[in-house]
Amino acid sequence: MKIEKLSENKIRIILNMQDLEEKNIDFHAFMSNSIETQDLFFDMLERAEKEMGFITKDYRLMIELLASSDGYFILTVTRVISEVPENTPKVKVRKKNVNPNKLISTYRFNSFEEIADSCKYVKSILNVKKVKYSSVYYYNKEYYLVVQDINLNIQEFKRFHCAIIEFGTFIIESELLEAKLKEYGKIIVEKNAINTCAKYSK
Repeated sequence: MKIEKLSENKIRIILNMQDLEEKNIDFHAFMSNSIETQDLFFDMLERAEKEMGFITKDYRLMIELLASSDGYFILTVTRVISEVPENTPKVKVRKKNVNPNKLISTYRFNSFEEIADSCKYVKSILNVKKVKYSSVYYYNKEYYLVVQDINLNIQEFKRFHCAIIEFGTFIIESELLEAKLKEYGKIIVEKNAINTCAKYSK
């Protein structure tokens, strides 16, 4: 594990598969934001505070996760500066068990062509019928592929995820982002996006 301070309000955390194995976390559990993953994240923030003085208490955090095909995970954590009244109640974080196959995964792309190419590549290596829900949104000059109900085993999910991030970027906190996309984004492909987009790949 490596922690780098990028600025006063931003750090980068680099993990590899060995770091996850030491915490008894597999790839699927890590990408599905399990309780073990949350505990690991809190441990990383505590280490960042001790080593670099990066305090996160009373700050709202923006987190971006990039997983590379060679087994590295890069988390960028940004403290969002905002004026909060002193009497504002503090929000408590509750942990809960979740079904990984019901989680939402969101990937960001610079162009529709990148989505089309990634979908074509995924179709060439996996049975995409196991991805029950997929759609594409356009928001803030970027494209987002949202997938849900991914009925894949761990190895299949890893192949699926690694194939997608060859072209796009994985976004953590996907459920919050999906709500924003539905409210402010433009729907490009509402259903069966992987099959539909793959047809537009050259």
